[in-house]
Amino acid sequence: MRRSALPDSGMSDAAFHCMKVLPKKLLPLILFAIAVTSFFSVQPAQAFTITLEQMGANVVATGSGAINLTGLTFLTAGSASPGIDAQAGSITMGDAPLDIYHGSLTGPTNFGTGGFVAGNTLSGDSVSIFAQLGQISVPEGYVSGNPLSDSMTFDNATIHSLGLRPGTYTWTWGTGTGLANQFVTLIIPGTTVPDSGSTVSLLGCALFGFAALRRRLGC
Repeated sequence: MRRSALPDSGMSDAAFHCMKVLPKKLLPLILFAIAVTSFFSVQPAQAFTITLEQMGANVVATGSGAINLTGLTFLTAGSASPGIDAQAGSITMGDAPLDIYHGSLTGPTNFGTGGFVAGNTLSGDSVSIFAQLGQISVPEGYVSGNPLSDSMTFDNATIHSLGLRPGTYTWTWGTGTGLANQFVTLIIPGTTVPDSGSTVSLLGCALFGFAALRRRLGC
């Protein structure tokens, strides 16, 4: 008697054949998905962005990115009190010595109605923006384009108590506005910011492709 090559699990010939063929059929689709995902995952160098958000009982400011000083003029070395002044369009991260630059900043002159509130906990690089004065400050000796990161915490505070207006605020400068990182962005969550949707789109395409392949293979 000819013995079946199938495992003794009650699996049909068609199902067993599908299990053997499916990985080979899926390989090109998997490789394509990986390649496309890698393409969308490559991100250009980002300009400096500060996010102010509620975290429990505190408000936390986090900043990261780089600043291109092209189009700004060195003014002086100095310092500034770390904190936020929404009505003056001012935020200072860190308390180390600063190099202060001046230029024609284009952007909002405020991001709320609150007055100055000092930060309680600080870490990282010193960076500040004074929108109404047209000034950007960076760590002393900063080399244009180098990465920066910092954070500041306001204890027992809320977005409302700091007088912040939710939204996205961007300040640009210089004549070469097409150059990378010639802007600073402040994000105060509370408004809907559309996501690029690339990850969701790729996942949807992969699922549709998998479903179509299953129908084609009849399994």
